[in-house]
Amino acid sequence: RIDMADPWDFQEVYGRLYDFAADYGFDEDRERYHVHLTTGTHVAQICWFLLTESRHIPARLIQTGPPRDGGDPQGTLDVIDLDLTRYNALQRRFEVAQREHSALLLGGVETRSPAMLALAERLDLVAGSTDAPIFLVGQPGTGKSALATRLHELKLIRRRVKGRLVQVNCATLREGALAALLGQRRMGPGNDRPGFLREADGGVLFLDQIDDLPAEAQAALLQVLETGRYCPVGSEAEVSARFQLVAAASQDPGALVRSGRLRADLHARLSQWQFQLPPLAERREDIEPLLLHLMSESERQLDRKTGFNGDALSRYLRFARDPATPWPGNMRDLQASAFRLAVLAERGRVTLAMVEAEISLLKAQWSAAGADPDGDLLAEALPHPTALDLFDRVQLAAVIRICRQSANLSAAGRQLFAASREGKTSQNDADRLRKYLARFGLDWAAVTSGA
Repeated sequence: RIDMADPWDFQEVYGRLYDFAADYGFDEDRERYHVHLTTGTHVAQICWFLLTESRHIPARLIQTGPPRDGGDPQGTLDVIDLDLTRYNALQRRFEVAQREHSALLLGGVETRSPAMLALAERLDLVAGSTDAPIFLVGQPGTGKSALATRLHELKLIRRRVKGRLVQVNCATLREGALAALLGQRRMGPGNDRPGFLREADGGVLFLDQIDDLPAEAQAALLQVLETGRYCPVGSEAEVSARFQLVAAASQDPGALVRSGRLRADLHARLSQWQFQLPPLAERREDIEPLLLHLMSESERQLDRKTGFNGDALSRYLRFARDPATPWPGNMRDLQASAFRLAVLAERGRVTLAMVEAEISLLKAQWSAAGADPDGDLLAEALPHPTALDLFDRVQLAAVIRICRQSANLSAAGRQLFAASREGKTSQNDADRLRKYLARFGLDWAAVTSGA
């Protein structure tokens, strides 16, 4: 006997039947097991099937029915063995669908990278099974926005969502972030602001650079994720919203939490399904299919055919796959390079001379970016310094220089806060400096280790 408060509650029914199967103690050497699917609620039938198909219950399925015309007057009995070869075709259909979904998430590019293939397969499973938040982490240019777009397309195909994709770069919101997120009620007809949550209701909300969302807005977002309800700014009336959240960050989430840029409770909710996108330099085996795919996209934009001469393609790939080639902008660098080659192709052909010129251009661009002394300094202390705003880069680089010139934290603090400390009752400069460094996930040892 299995007692249930609500036999129509899927979560309760599945949980009770799962516990029953886990505790039963099946002995397949001495016994044969059968599960009768015909009786019970539809919810119970689905749960019995899932547990049997996944082999949590090592049984055959039984279906019974009323008599058929000219058949046995006692009715029908069908035995379904999910281990039999006749059901392999059904399983293959699921496998083909999964491969198609993974290909969609990869943008139609046949990846050779085990890391990217595993990411796509896992993301497909998650997207088809739950609407829990998905957290994409990766360097700028690794394709987080493009992946969010394709994830929305997959959710539509699988009928997990019906609404639109709302894309938001949180770095652009600043002081108006809370009203932009929740919406705002204003006096007068037609003055209300719907907010991103309302716009994404029934669809997908993509919050890029979520660590740039102010703490107040992060707290409000967490409440919506937990309750599905919120009050627009200026209103006391609750409204509901159901959406798939996809969040993205360019820096290590742990460092963002330590620096106070990402709330720990929000990160805990997001990290349940966190996906790390590898940089292009860690998936060099994909550069050839990616390059050819990007060239095809350029052909469609330019409305003309373009191709590589054999020696030109070989030269480009040798350069692109070389471990010394950094690809700091990741896919953005490769996409820009492919488009330039397609535009400049003489009579639709990319020549060796064009490739040599393109390689020289890429090296010059990367060299100019790397010649920045602030960038070199920050690269020693931070994993992804290019993800910082210019304001933070300049200020943090100056602070690191002072720290490396000082004997200890207190001495550096006295120099950095020489003017403002005069007006403060408490002159704990070391603590002020320690908190400033913590915003970036740094401490005294980290910033002085390269001195």
